[in-house]
Amino acid sequence: MTATDLVPAGFTPPVDAETVSVEDYRAAVQRWLDEHAAELAKPAEHSLEAEVAQLGKVRRALFDAGWMRYGWPVAAGGLGGPDVLRAVLNEEIAERDLTDGTNFSIVEVLAPTMVSYARPELAAEMLPLLLSGREQWCQGFSEPGSGSDLASLSTRATRRDDGSWVVNGQKVWTSLAQYAQRCVLLTRTAPGHAGITAFFVDMDSPGITVRPLRTMHGIDEFCEVFFDDVVIPADRMLGNEGDGWRLAMDLLPYERSTCFWHRITYLFTRLDMLLAEAAKQETEPEAATDAAIGAAYLALHTVRCRSRDTQRRLAAGAHLGPETSVDKILLSTADQKLFDTAREVLPGTIELTDAHWRTEYLYSRAATIYGGTAEIQRNIVARRMLDLGKE
Repeated sequence: MTATDLVPAGFTPPVDAETVSVEDYRAAVQRWLDEHAAELAKPAEHSLEAEVAQLGKVRRALFDAGWMRYGWPVAAGGLGGPDVLRAVLNEEIAERDLTDGTNFSIVEVLAPTMVSYARPELAAEMLPLLLSGREQWCQGFSEPGSGSDLASLSTRATRRDDGSWVVNGQKVWTSLAQYAQRCVLLTRTAPGHAGITAFFVDMDSPGITVRPLRTMHGIDEFCEVFFDDVVIPADRMLGNEGDGWRLAMDLLPYERSTCFWHRITYLFTRLDMLLAEAAKQETEPEAATDAAIGAAYLALHTVRCRSRDTQRRLAAGAHLGPETSVDKILLSTADQKLFDTAREVLPGTIELTDAHWRTEYLYSRAATIYGGTAEIQRNIVARRMLDLGKE
């Protein structure tokens, strides 16, 4: 299946990807989203199943209208144009709170990998399925004991005489694996960094077992995934044998930067909500309250400025690298600062109620862990950007 098979008959792109300005593109997206607000609105139900269904519905509507395809190569089912068009779409979706930011942004982590490492035929077949919401994908990287130390992974792939591979091992913290049709999987095929190989795996393959994990904010967002003699065809290798570490180093900068386009805008909507709720309090705000809200705004503004700089570098053809660890550090800091401020400004709301603030506060505690811990990010900045050595 290709993009041609999924696009409605008589489809005409809403704007010209190569000539449209960012401002005109944003205005066109805003008009379309406003016109379709009722059909895209979130359901009243707040379960994970409802969120995943909403995610698929929004992506499909955006794909059918063309918006989800901008910023992706034509050869892989996109409509072309600069990467910044994807950032604009992410921001507008977040502004309207149409989907969960983290789950919507998995596209920004896995799709660039598919474009860069998959066979062109495979990318053209699979990428439209993800962009259109017809499929969910997951990322099989972390393992028990091999999270931040990704190079120590032990899930093993062994080549068979017919050229296919047999995989055995375990992954953990795999987001939405219970809903995923495909997985970008890292395996060990030989010792060392050069012995890591990546595959694109069908999640309904015999031998795969998925077990959801309950997080402290009450959602089964993560999973353990077990691979027991799972056979993967040779043509599902991403890149060549031994390219897995290079793939991971190319993927992780996207996980630490572009996938936050949605989250940053979403956090600004929560800041607006915090201001509105603080204004309803009977007493006049103290100077300390104003200072806390100001500090939260400054943290969010800083990470947004950094994100915009990343967008400009992408538009200029730059290759993302270790500098995206700065994006991740700033995002983690701003995320936790905002919800710490909510706890301070709205006394008792988080501890004594089941309001949305409590769930969001608990989720924010993971901001310094997911996508690489804050300690690892600072080590990357120190060693690879500042050349401070290993000590």
